[in-house]
Amino acid sequence: MKFTLKDFDYPLPKDLIAYYPAEKRDHSRLLVLDRKTQALEHKYFYQIIDHLQEGDGLVINQTKVFPARIFGTNEGNQAKVEVLFLKNLKESIWEVLVKPGKKVLSGSVISFNQGDLQCQILEKTESGSRLAKLMFDGDLFEVLERIGKIPLPPYIRREPEPLDKDRYQTLFAKEKGAVAAPTAGLHFTEDLLKKIESKGIHRIPITLHVGWDSFRPVRVDDPKDHKLESEYFKIDQSSADRINQIKEGGKRIVAVGTTTVRALETAMRDSEPHRIQAESGWTKKFIYPPYKFKVVDCLITNFHLPRSTLLLLVSAFATKEIILKAYQEAIKERYRFYSYGDAMLII
Repeated sequence: MKFTLKDFDYPLPKDLIAYYPAEKRDHSRLLVLDRKTQALEHKYFYQIIDHLQEGDGLVINQTKVFPARIFGTNEGNQAKVEVLFLKNLKESIWEVLVKPGKKVLSGSVISFNQGDLQCQILEKTESGSRLAKLMFDGDLFEVLERIGKIPLPPYIRREPEPLDKDRYQTLFAKEKGAVAAPTAGLHFTEDLLKKIESKGIHRIPITLHVGWDSFRPVRVDDPKDHKLESEYFKIDQSSADRINQIKEGGKRIVAVGTTTVRALETAMRDSEPHRIQAESGWTKKFIYPPYKFKVVDCLITNFHLPRSTLLLLVSAFATKEIILKAYQEAIKERYRFYSYGDAMLII
């Protein structure tokens, strides 16, 4: 069946967009969707343990969001400039977004915090971002911790507040490099993780540095014509071995978030038997219907924007019809949507 982008649209009341997280991480709501029966259950996230089985592998993304949004001054004309750091390409060269982009010419030098950090704006990329050469002393992430802001998603129409430094970060965040949180992981608490491990469920860490592409709209009618920007991922040997052992033992791999799914499916080889390879590098893995998943058996995820690459991925996992039906139920029951919203478990 041929799909077009409009097939992945749905109307969402604006008051269901979550501007703040739930008071307690694991007290967000949880919609449990059974792909085989299409049955839906309304739960709270701390009840997810009831749907996890001994021997399952819970694969988490341990990327850490850094304060990637900073404000500086164009040394050429003293104009104020906003820069969003996207990803480190090599040594001191970064891909960035610049605002106002049209007024910042190639060669311009932007100075931040009285010269603690400078960047020279270079050429444009195909996607409209810019390349920038950074100049600083010491550790860049330490500099950004002092002068940067957490880059909240564009649909959260407010400035970052002190609570965001903690709540827009998973408890297992470890590897700095993301400009957006792997939001399915935001619901876990230390207590819940301990209960999950005590049930005999294996927690398996991987890393994918979530990029700004999560929020970039799809602008083509045929989803297959959309191209994702590359994101860095890493799966070490111990995690790959554990995943392969679980699959070979007939147990389930439960992916925490769409970013985890894309990393796992990137590293899965088509040769028989299917096995995850320890791997690091860049992925542009774009998953949309129809797609045959090779490693992921269950998916924990949030509710995603209409016409987005994330909605396309979950639609590939559970079919477009089943997902949109579940979304309509979530809207009817007034679930909270997007990054700070409620969660789904698809089994």
